[in-house]
Amino acid sequence: MAKYFDVHPENPQARTISSIADSIRGGALVAYPTDSCYALGCQLGNRDGLNRIRTIRNLDDRHHFTLVCQNFAQLGQFVNLDNNVFRAVKAATPGSYTFILPATKEVPRQLLHPKKKTVGVRIPDHVVTQALLAELGEPLLSSTLLLPDEAEPMTQGWEIKDRLDHVVDSVIDSGECGTEPTTVIDFSSGEAEIVRRGAGDPSRFE
Repeated sequence: MAKYFDVHPENPQARTISSIADSIRGGALVAYPTDSCYALGCQLGNRDGLNRIRTIRNLDDRHHFTLVCQNFAQLGQFVNLDNNVFRAVKAATPGSYTFILPATKEVPRQLLHPKKKTVGVRIPDHVVTQALLAELGEPLLSSTLLLPDEAEPMTQGWEIKDRLDHVVDSVIDSGECGTEPTTVIDFSSGEAEIVRRGAGDPSRFE
């Protein structure tokens, strides 16, 4: 059964956040809130967690996983950005955007798009997620919590606990999330291509 963590949305309890971070380091797969919608997350090198996300979401090997980063300095360790892309991404973060960019050697091979060698990155504007990332000291390997054949993500922690009790290890509840996933911008060619229109305003990249 999944552990259920009730976390204050504005003042996350330090002891609870520390406990969640410890479980992630120990191999846990967590459902957690972001500034767009709920996501599934695990530690960067957690191959079992990665496979469990693929199974829950029924994903193929062309799916872009996302590294959810605490800040821009951390993001820059995992992707390559030229000056123009750097400025465009910096201006839109933190926020409800995911950027697809060429990966550095710091990114495990199994996370890369098989042909493009790219990965998704984002910096969320969410107090609880930021507290967890600060405690972890590294990105969360993540994917939107959108189940196969469902049009919208689940928005309530209790509902996720009820539905995914035996396939995730922890559920973090800090109040209702939105239903829109991030806006996805592919910068792998050097130019902005809008792949998915979501919670972030796409007009700045048009």
